[in-house]
Amino acid sequence: MIRSLKILMITLVLIVASGVFSRLLAVQKGSENKGRFYFRQTCKECHTKGAVGGEITPLNKTMAQWRTYFAQGTHNHGKEPLVKHLPADQLLDASAFLIQHAADSPQPETCGK
Repeated sequence: MIRSLKILMITLVLIVASGVFSRLLAVQKGSENKGRFYFRQTCKECHTKGAVGGEITPLNKTMAQWRTYFAQGTHNHGKEPLVKHLPADQLLDASAFLIQHAADSPQPETCGK
């Protein structure tokens, strides 16, 4: 009886934990299409060829490098927070676009004009 109760409790804990983790993962996923739009609208202002920030496209970094960049949360060589340029929800979308189309991704691409 006690053994059955322990198994039931462990199963219940695993079910609850998997539900929490799946919700957390769903919350962390941004929209690539929205991210492309925000990147073109906001970032390309300074990050085009010959502009002050230099040309930046998804191809400038690998997926891991983009993840690290967004995890650090800083811009302009660490001098300012990324949220100065885009709100957190738009950053999540921009990161989804840049990571999913990075140089080593299955679908690498530039962001166009």
